[in-house]
Amino acid sequence: MVLREIVEEVPVFKSIEKKEKFLIVLSALSLRLISLSKATEIMNMSAQTLLEFLDALGVSFSYLEEEDVDLERTW
Repeated sequence: MVLREIVEEVPVFKSIEKKEKFLIVLSALSLRLISLSKATEIMNMSAQTLLEFLDALGVSFSYLEEEDVDLERTW
């Protein structure tokens, strides 16, 4: 599968450009290169809407740091 085919498979957004932007933002969020606030600014949508998109796609997003997640798992 080539990259263009992957981009075309993104179920949200109609234009290729918006799909590409979403994939980049998703990657940057996952790598913690940007905050949720910056992601919403780039995507021009509310935090709630972006979180709903992520949830609908099965993408887990947390505001917590890795250490916080580990701590919460032990509770």
